[in-house]
Amino acid sequence: MSPEARRDQLIALGLQMVSERPLDEVSIDAIAEVAGVSRALLFHYFASKQEFHVAIAKAQGEEMLRLTAPDETLDDPLAILWSSLSAFVDYVSEHRSAYTAFLRGASSTDPAMRAVIDGTRAVMAERILDHAPALGVEVTPAVRLATFGWIAFVEEVTIGWLTDGEITRDQLLAVISSSLPALVTTLTDLPAH
Repeated sequence: MSPEARRDQLIALGLQMVSERPLDEVSIDAIAEVAGVSRALLFHYFASKQEFHVAIAKAQGEEMLRLTAPDETLDDPLAILWSSLSAFVDYVSEHRSAYTAFLRGASSTDPAMRAVIDGTRAVMAERILDHAPALGVEVTPAVRLATFGWIAFVEEVTIGWLTDGEITRDQLLAVISSSLPALVTTLTDLPAH
């Protein structure tokens, strides 16, 4: 197995484990055992457990971004938003423990992990901002700031839904998808100063 293939295999095994337990509980020994490699070999590919966890988070973020990519075959920007949000809700529902741990777990305060989380959010925000002109929305600093805030809102509301489930999936989608246009619409009336 090539070094790149072995590294990818170890990350894939880490992703499988994260689907069953929080990231903080994914140990080097468990990964080495499942992969059939020595602990020392795993440290050949990753300098530390933390570096391995960051690699898992990055792979998970990339997977989520791939699955939630805007469907450019749709003409309506709001339909594109709904489609992406629907894929997002499905993804986090399937990976609820990992998703919650990445955003709220002990490792979420680590600067390298924060960089992965913030990078994923930045891609999500740029996707939204790329479609803003189709809705007649000028991308101003206020709109940009509000979009990043809206992403945090979506994350928190979705985690709340995963935790208590008091509303249906469709109700959740209605809340998060309608909140962005409502928020951006209020920004058009901001004073210039």
